[in-house]
Amino acid sequence: MLFLLGGNDKKARKAEAAQTENLERVRELFLSGRFPVVTTDGVEDRRIGRVLGLVACRGYDSDETFFGMAARAVNKGAQAIVGYQENVAFHPDGSKFFSCYGTAVQFSREEKDGGNGNGPLRLQA
Repeated sequence: MLFLLGGNDKKARKAEAAQTENLERVRELFLSGRFPVVTTDGVEDRRIGRVLGLVACRGYDSDETFFGMAARAVNKGAQAIVGYQENVAFHPDGSKFFSCYGTAVQFSREEKDGGNGNGPLRLQA
């Protein structure tokens, strides 16, 4: 019976490790320029093919909040976030609370060399 009580802790550590790995992957995508996050309603020279919906994240660390939002978008299959906004709430105790949100989108396939332009592109891992 004792082994049953420790299982949840092990699952929580495994989930936390997977989330950290996912955040690092998304951080690399963003910093390399392969995952744009823009405040405008579109990305220059790219046509939005599909809107996947709102993605948001809140927390006390700005980097974790931003990349958490981006990770949620990537998990939905997004290739970018448009309409990005962020808010910071300052508490009397001196702490800050960050909120980041935007719209996850996929781009349309551009016509090149006789392509038909149908269907979204997929992110390459």
